Amino acid sequence: MFGQTAFAPGEAKCTFGTGSFLLLNTGTDVVRSRHGLITTVAHKLADEPAVYALEGSIAVAGALVGWCRDNLGLIRSAAEVETLASTVPDNGGCYIVPAFAGLFAPHWQTEARGMVVGLTAFVTKAHICRAVLEATAWQTRDVVDAMNADAGTPLARLAVDGGMTADNLLMQTVSDVLDVPVVRPTLTETVALGAAYAAGLGAGLWPDRWALRRHWRQAAEWQPAMDAGRRETEYAGWRRAVDLAIAYGERESERR
Repeated sequence: MFGQTAFAPGEAKCTFGTGSFLLLNTGTDVVRSRHGLITTVAHKLADEPAVYALEGSIAVAGALVGWCRDNLGLIRSAAEVETLASTVPDNGGCYIVPAFAGLFAPHWQTEARGMVVGLTAFVTKAHICRAVLEATAWQTRDVVDAMNADAGTPLARLAVDGGMTADNLLMQTVSDVLDVPVVRPTLTETVALGAAYAAGLGAGLWPDRWALRRHWRQAAEWQPAMDAGRRETEYAGWRRAVDLAIAYGERESERR
């Protein structure tokens, strides 16, 4: 978050890697989540008050792409998932809930189990690949909705980093389902960058954290392009799939 220079209240970033980690700056206010998120310290500089954030962690993001490659053999490389998914306009009614070890934020359902739902004879490997990418986007939507409810101010823009941001279709999908712009910096290894920024401030290389804004450079931006009606219809399908994953896990737990 420091590397993304998300210093002001309301600014948010999401790292898309093996899992997904989204943080929203809440300023010096300690916001206690009522919707399944964690309150954490964003940063603290010298004698200034601590700055806090709401955090939502998603267990499986890029790991789902790896599962399709290594366990199912549907693709030969991670990049191929975007290539195949781009050949179809939607998921064909197929949703994948990657609850391999339960669901993290904002659900916190440890008994939930993975689901592939909505299969018909129409669904192809390409539709499944699209559902794989959409699973990360819909999980991000779940967390953002929780953040909006806790913070009281809707997210206006999302800064992104991590290996999965190389997938342009995924980033467009995230923008579509959140209905906000998604921006990627030129340097996506922002963990290392944030550490360098903090060290530079400590050494007096920069006068304050706001001076770091001049070093942040945007490499790409995606604008929402999905019809609002389609967005909510497809999100309702995702929510039904999540409910099934939770219900299945609860039933299996009762049988033990």
